[in-house]
Amino acid sequence: MRHLLTIPVLALALAACGDKSAAPAGPGGDKASTAPAVVAPAGLNWVDLVTATPEGGFRMGNPDARVKLVEFASLTCPHCREFHEAATAAIKSKYVASGNVSYEYRNFVLNGPDYAATVLARCQGAGAFFGLLDSFYTDQAGWTEPFSRIAKADQEALGKMPEDQAVRRLAELGGLADYVKLRGMPRAKFDQCLADPAQMKAINDLRNLAVNELKLTGTPSFIINGTVQEGVFTWADLEPKLQTALR
Repeated sequence: MRHLLTIPVLALALAACGDKSAAPAGPGGDKASTAPAVVAPAGLNWVDLVTATPEGGFRMGNPDARVKLVEFASLTCPHCREFHEAATAAIKSKYVASGNVSYEYRNFVLNGPDYAATVLARCQGAGAFFGLLDSFYTDQAGWTEPFSRIAKADQEALGKMPEDQAVRRLAELGGLADYVKLRGMPRAKFDQCLADPAQMKAINDLRNLAVNELKLTGTPSFIINGTVQEGVFTWADLEPKLQTALR
């Protein structure tokens, strides 16, 4: 298994989002889908139905939706944060809630802080994932900043550790234990999550899927019904593609 601290963590290039030049996220159109809504089971809102997928992502919405939207994204990527801020409310209210679109988020880690935060965002499962995702994007500038102050000696020590130990130590050095504690994760759970090899494997498998099979070169990247959306980086780019898929 490749040591992800070489992709690189220790450069701490938190603004890097791959090799694409994304334009600023713009507002999507106001035109709502004309497709008839799919009624959810009694007492259920499609937005509240969140499940883990076999591919390793977390899917919100009707599992049988005729339009399946997948996003590959990084928690430290500013363009991903911009997309999240511009798109999340509309994706939920206009598309997922109708039952016609499902939305799946798959982590595509780009650096060490991203890796550490991703483990913590994922480890409590589907029910907690999207709430933590919102927090990590909303607070991106704040929680990533301590990583830029990690001493050179600590960085060198991290590079000599096995992957699991390095990720845990990096999370500690970056102050993530306190960050997630304020969001309901006690220290014992923090330690448990960062010692779970299944979490590491799932994240590595998602990165391998993105890079080696789908040939994705940056974040955010989008897939609609199995087709990678080339040149689509913002909500203004993506929403017309969803509208077309729903016709």
